[in-house]
Amino acid sequence: MDKETKVQTIFNAISDDYDHMNNIISLNQHTAWRNRTMKEMFVKNGHEVLDVCCGTGDWTIQLAEKAPGANVTGLDFSENMLEVAKSKVEDYSNINLLQGNAMDLPFEDDSFNFLTIGFGLRNLPDYKQAVEEFYRVLKPGGVLVVLETSTPENIIVNTGFDFYFGKIMPKLSGVIAGRTKEYEWLYESTNSFLTKPELKDMITVAGFTNVKILSHTLGTAATHIAYKPLGQVGSV
Repeated sequence: MDKETKVQTIFNAISDDYDHMNNIISLNQHTAWRNRTMKEMFVKNGHEVLDVCCGTGDWTIQLAEKAPGANVTGLDFSENMLEVAKSKVEDYSNINLLQGNAMDLPFEDDSFNFLTIGFGLRNLPDYKQAVEEFYRVLKPGGVLVVLETSTPENIIVNTGFDFYFGKIMPKLSGVIAGRTKEYEWLYESTNSFLTKPELKDMITVAGFTNVKILSHTLGTAATHIAYKPLGQVGSV
């Protein structure tokens, strides 16, 4: 099974329990990470915003609430995750949900002022191609915001982080949700993901500038914020 099919199968399987398990696994830190990230984002009414790998729609909703006059699109590969999201966004007239592939976004060049992706980049089959797609669909001056799990720099913290995600978390998920094998993927994808400097370099090579890194909870997660230069259109 290729990575793309594997990821779609996993997230379709865990969609009903995803929100509950996300809170438990991260000790609800994912909310704090998003809140801190949102303080660095100046979304305004009239902006076009794309939330890639939107999952069950938490960040999509937060973006829509920050600027009720903005148009927010949530895109995800998993139809089951989107079904959960649909039930949560019914009262938001400025949210549009769409099933689509982050590797081949169904939008014209230079379409969005902001593009967010939360805990989704590590699940994609080609990080570089995805970041290049993000660059393509952002308007000149547009902002890319990547929130993702990360490798702690401190050896002791990293050892504890690795033990938790590799040993404790899959067993905990098995007991609570009956999904041990699916949640082993979280460890696999986190363990093989880029370091903070590696992701910063990839984003820079794609053409983005002024890359800022926010490290969260002893380096176990990080936000990368970057800008598409004014005067640049479409792909690099």
